[in-house]
Amino acid sequence: MEFLLGQYCAINDEQVINSGIEKVKDVIKNNFVHWAESEMVKSLIREKGSFKIIDKVFVNLNEKDDFYETSFANLGVEHVPISDEIVKRHGKLLSGGGVWCILNMTYDSAEGVRSYWVIESLKPIHVSEVDVEEYAETRKQFKTEEWIDLLMHSIGLNPENFNRRGKLIQLWCLITRVENNYNFVELGPKGTGKSHIFSELSPHGVLVSGVDVTSARLFVSNSGRGKIGLVGF
Repeated sequence: MEFLLGQYCAINDEQVINSGIEKVKDVIKNNFVHWAESEMVKSLIREKGSFKIIDKVFVNLNEKDDFYETSFANLGVEHVPISDEIVKRHGKLLSGGGVWCILNMTYDSAEGVRSYWVIESLKPIHVSEVDVEEYAETRKQFKTEEWIDLLMHSIGLNPENFNRRGKLIQLWCLITRVENNYNFVELGPKGTGKSHIFSELSPHGVLVSGVDVTSARLFVSNSGRGKIGLVGF
């Protein structure tokens, strides 16, 4: 959402902003892949031959056949080849946590192809590289309260809807991103956004449901192939 708003609404002209917001709504409505509509989207790609989608993609190296392959979180398609050039250009695709991207997908049913699904182009929405020195230098230009508001915007929350204490409570979750071995407990009903920052903010974080994992599996991968688990390093 923030990426699209920055693309279509990064201007002070109110008329252009309103027009941009409508454009963003159209893009999300027509191109964002919801898991419940995955079969419909796959049909659109097949019938149109080419279609733009927004989805979270995971890339890994297929060591057996020596090529990079992609799986899609919501589209439900796996083992889709992706070119070496795209992977080299966007190295964070190999981070393991998945990266939200805008992709042009095509469909090729020719005999002998490795996959009917083809990634024609890909543009990561997540920032692929960060200049830490530039980031630190830019921070000096903000007052503390301004920086807090900027951080709130960066995690998808409107700071105008929170008092200072409320802002700090939300930003508290970010401590785990910068401090090793920091543990905390947040209590609240299901569906109140407790996991949002951990699952959506960065491809470097991993969110594990307590229902899906055991203590043993934290040290040995759930894949069952003898690989090291999340905390086994």
